[in-house]
Amino acid sequence: MPNDPCIYRFYEIVGVYAPTLKALIEEEFGNGIMSAIDFEMSVARVKHDKGARVKIELSGKYLAYNAW
Repeated sequence: MPNDPCIYRFYEIVGVYAPTLKALIEEEFGNGIMSAIDFEMSVARVKHDKGARVKIELSGKYLAYNAW
């Protein structure tokens, strides 16, 4: 695990939410993955009453698993 607090939080987010995200992708698209090759990401600052928030949007091409 990394020592940098920001990077550590990204590891934490993926560790906690990856199974849920996988299930949601499979529910919406079927059995497959989100590509990290054909991939886009955006980061934005969002105003909030309790302080600024970070919005990160990930967009990857869906790739269905092939049956051999």
